[in-house]
Amino acid sequence: MKRTLYLKFLLAYLIFGMFSFIIMTTFVPNMTREHLVREKAKNLYTEATLIAGTYASGLYASETDLETVKTQLDALSAYLQSTIRIINPSGRLVLDTNTPLNVEDVVIDGFDPTVTYGSYYIVDDFFGTFKTKMLTVLAPINYNYKIRGYVLIHCDMRDIEQSCNSLLNISYITLVILLLLSLIILIFFTEIVYIPLRRITHATEQYAAGNMHYEFQVESDDEIGYLAACLNYMASQIAGAEDDQKKFVANISHDFRSPLTSIRGYLEAMLDGTIPPELHEKYLGIVLNETERLTKLTNSLLTLNNLNTKGMLLDISDFDINQVIRSTAASFEGTCRKKTIAIELILTGEEMYVHADMGRIQQVLYNLIDNAIKFSHHDSVIKIETSLKKNKLFVSVKDTGIGIPKDDLKLIWNRFYKSDLSRGKDKRGTGLGLSIVKEILNAHGENINVISTEGEGSEFIFSIALAAENDDED
Repeated sequence: MKRTLYLKFLLAYLIFGMFSFIIMTTFVPNMTREHLVREKAKNLYTEATLIAGTYASGLYASETDLETVKTQLDALSAYLQSTIRIINPSGRLVLDTNTPLNVEDVVIDGFDPTVTYGSYYIVDDFFGTFKTKMLTVLAPINYNYKIRGYVLIHCDMRDIEQSCNSLLNISYITLVILLLLSLIILIFFTEIVYIPLRRITHATEQYAAGNMHYEFQVESDDEIGYLAACLNYMASQIAGAEDDQKKFVANISHDFRSPLTSIRGYLEAMLDGTIPPELHEKYLGIVLNETERLTKLTNSLLTLNNLNTKGMLLDISDFDINQVIRSTAASFEGTCRKKTIAIELILTGEEMYVHADMGRIQQVLYNLIDNAIKFSHHDSVIKIETSLKKNKLFVSVKDTGIGIPKDDLKLIWNRFYKSDLSRGKDKRGTGLGLSIVKEILNAHGENINVISTEGEGSEFIFSIALAAENDDED
């Protein structure tokens, strides 16, 4: 896997910086210059209009003299840092704040008052009267409803350029500071996103290679931390499933190998004469028992596989569970007689109808009673009791056998599991009975619990839904 995410992010950062610089050096200077020119021209035009309406109009109305106007405009020119002129429509210069009054007449060749048509300012050398570009505004002087002349205010563009450069320098410095500060985002991305993501990527590579026991840590409370925790949990579950699968294969191999070894050994002994003919019947009976054990194991595996199949259909119907309990208990009469074990039935009512798959529930009862008999002592009693609670019937199978160690209670539902105490007594067990019980009840949406004390016995209690007619009676 190519690790290009960080390079892409870094490239995006560089592109951002480059485009920011290009925009800052290309568009911003022109925009800033145009803004300063417009603002300066607006202010100058306001001043020019005021001058045209006061000093200049008073001059043409003979209300004041030229020297007084010159003095006033010189002071205003210094304040505005500009050149102020009064010019006749013919182009003859009447007053110029840059020159004294007693100089010879100056005529601006080609003067055209319409040069500012469509705007109130122009930027040029104003008909060749300046050596550099000037910002010029023009305001007409009206007297007796006639235009007597014009007030011109000229501002050197170099002053505006200097102001523009000062502002641009501030903008450039701000841009550099922002780019440096944006490095913090890159650092945060590296520490908070990229490094944890690399750990997660490395972990997924380990898991893809089959190393499900690889562990990693991401200290984060956000989505990335949650993703890492989920990935760790998923890997641990898969690792556990793999371990269970290995144990499953080992257990089933052992449970198949043992009877097959016995069968082969007895048959070879009979064939080579080690076992005399008069004992063949005895050992053939042993071989038959071992084949029955293999058949039982195979059937249990097939049953468990069918129960685990998604979409398994149950043959749900209403039936009398009391009758099912009686018939199932009766099937163990021979086994109970051999161990002198009694089965006591404490049932609610003569008939009790439930809503379930009768065949599957009968299998649950068979497995629980079979287990109880296996692990009960001689001359003991097994109690099967039913009780009603709300809309459920609870069935209890209780023995006074060897019990289940506390540490094993959570493991008894695992396939092929046998506790150390049961191994000596359960010679013919497959370790699948309780797994089948659990799967059948899960398929019905019901629960089963176990209460057990080592050395005193165990009690298994499962629930089952009542039939509608029982609900009505309640």
